[in-house]
Amino acid sequence: MFLRFTAVVVLFASPAAAQETPAPEPAAASADAAPASASAMGSARKAAERRFTGADLFDLSIASDPQISADGRRIAYVRRQNDIMTDRAVSSIWLIDTATGEETPLGAAEGATFSPRWSPDGKRLAYVSTAGGSAQLWVRWMNGGEAVRLTGLPTSPSSLEWSPDGRSIAYTMLVKDDGPSFGSAPRNKPEGAKWADPLEVHDMLAYKADGEGIVEPGFEKIFVIPASGGSPRQLTFGPYHDGGPLSWSRDGRTLYFGANRKPDWEKDPVESEIYALDIAGGPVTALTGRNGPDANPIVSPDGGKIAYLGFDDKLRAYENTQLYVMNRDGSGQRSLTANWDYSVDAVQWAADGKSLYAQYDDHGETYVARIGLDGSVRKVASGLSGGGLDRPYTGGSFSVSDGGAIAFTGGTATRPAEVQLERAGSTRILTDLNRSLREVKSLGEVRKITVASSHDGKTIEGWLTLPPGYREGQRVPLILEIHGGPFAAYGDHFSTDNQLYAAAGYAVLSSNPRGSTSYGAAFANEIDKAYPGNDYFDLISIVDRAVELGVADPDALFVTGGSGGGVLTSWIVGKTDKFKAAVAQKPVINWTTQALTADGPGFFGPYWLGAEPWEKPDLFWSRSPLSLVGNVKTPTLVIVGAEDYRTPVSESEQYYTALRLRGVPTALIKVPGASHGGIAARPSQSAAKASAILAWFEKYRKGWTPPAAP
Repeated sequence: MFLRFTAVVVLFASPAAAQETPAPEPAAASADAAPASASAMGSARKAAERRFTGADLFDLSIASDPQISADGRRIAYVRRQNDIMTDRAVSSIWLIDTATGEETPLGAAEGATFSPRWSPDGKRLAYVSTAGGSAQLWVRWMNGGEAVRLTGLPTSPSSLEWSPDGRSIAYTMLVKDDGPSFGSAPRNKPEGAKWADPLEVHDMLAYKADGEGIVEPGFEKIFVIPASGGSPRQLTFGPYHDGGPLSWSRDGRTLYFGANRKPDWEKDPVESEIYALDIAGGPVTALTGRNGPDANPIVSPDGGKIAYLGFDDKLRAYENTQLYVMNRDGSGQRSLTANWDYSVDAVQWAADGKSLYAQYDDHGETYVARIGLDGSVRKVASGLSGGGLDRPYTGGSFSVSDGGAIAFTGGTATRPAEVQLERAGSTRILTDLNRSLREVKSLGEVRKITVASSHDGKTIEGWLTLPPGYREGQRVPLILEIHGGPFAAYGDHFSTDNQLYAAAGYAVLSSNPRGSTSYGAAFANEIDKAYPGNDYFDLISIVDRAVELGVADPDALFVTGGSGGGVLTSWIVGKTDKFKAAVAQKPVINWTTQALTADGPGFFGPYWLGAEPWEKPDLFWSRSPLSLVGNVKTPTLVIVGAEDYRTPVSESEQYYTALRLRGVPTALIKVPGASHGGIAARPSQSAAKASAILAWFEKYRKGWTPPAAP
């Protein structure tokens, strides 16, 4: 993810929060049919393939965005299922009866469906559907099963929020605007002539965004529409983005939201305030005013308080996101988690208004805690998962009924996220989305290991994925797989990349070096203005630990990682020759070019390095892996999405060219059409990328000897 709410910019695409709305997706080849899978195509084999293969990626499904009704009787969730015919994940909404576990699809023939949100009385469900070709807001009456499309919008609605009386739905939407125009072609174009496209003119600081490409001129604005149908009404205006999530006052007269409405908003990607919007057309009033992000407002059940998330901006690379409450007029602002060394990812009020439910990460695992207005903390749900499929990131989402039942997505290292229900201290798994795969495939066991860093003795955690059928005492080749971010965390979660590597006979080590989240703010900020740096010693130490445990073959060590992991991969091979081969995926190798060409130009310099490139050029160069390329002797493959705007393609091209000029074995792979966050989004490309990495490692399994100098 790049500019997530906490305003901590990370290099990788992070898991979506519970309130986020995915971008519209193409519908399956046939809207009336379930997405096709690899196993459905049949096979001439005499026996089932027990190894996990790239073809199995088409058979995977994952649960997300579980929304439990207020009475706790039903859960609407989004099932993302890979489709072999379109080579994409297709989203559909399913309903679960929490008493019986029975599942029923909602709008199965309506294209992609997502963002389910219950009406306050639980009798209707709002959602977004691409039925008809574009993403629109729909409402389904649950008793009769009838669904009505409410909108005909030019861009996708997001941040859906019902009014307390159920009569209106607020949402946000991009309102397109005319871009700048300078110059024009001659006017004497002959009829039928084919001239070049018009000039492309940009005047925004960040005019491109990963996963979106060139940003269309316009601003995110807030709208409201009658829940029974009618014309939407735009509520906010002006040259800045007014984003969600949204929250209504209990009398339905005010909407609360977070935004940066200051004149210099482009240059300050961290800043935002909580605003109160008069629905009747009155003023927009700022309720907060400190230097730092304030966002995600949620009104208490009695309407008297507003909870929100934020932190004081100290120009550090990382801050824990704190949970605050204030009175509805903005007075009495205080943090409930100032002395709690975890970052809050999502919150929901308890029905009694005396506490809030909060999602957070701790040592690579994700939990839900109940935080009282007095600051007391009690863990109420564990095992959340759903940070993605390709790598074992923390993540997941949850919602809570009025009675305190918690619906959440949770899984294990060998099971992608399912819908689970925690009620009265007991947890049930309600779905089994990958049963056929689990019953056939032998997956690698995952074990946790720890080590004291050789740098300063800090405890570093990691998880070893072993080859299926691994025998104790057997030494196997090891892949060090480094997470992105760098402000993120791995844990005991499912990963297609790791299982594919394990199926090929490798042990895979996923570690959380300093800079990783879920270990407190001080641990994360060990790399503030010093990245990459001492995290190198953490990674080498835990690799040595895997060797010491008798698992890793010291003569068959390999390294790879994406984004922040690509940074560290290219840094590592500039520091040591202990790895037989490396694959740097979507790396940053030159902080000067990264800071000035990536899609977050207002962030990288000031927050990660403490200056702009022209102010401290020596600092930027000293932290750039390119500065070490003269030391590299390790065969290093470079992989990047062809439409990567987070760590731009030029970063990978620079590294590839430098390695070629030095005579180090290398190749450059571009994933067609792939963004930074979407490099593994299409199953065929995810499988092909993992296959290419394995092929590179196999090619240099026995190492490489540079040719003798002439």
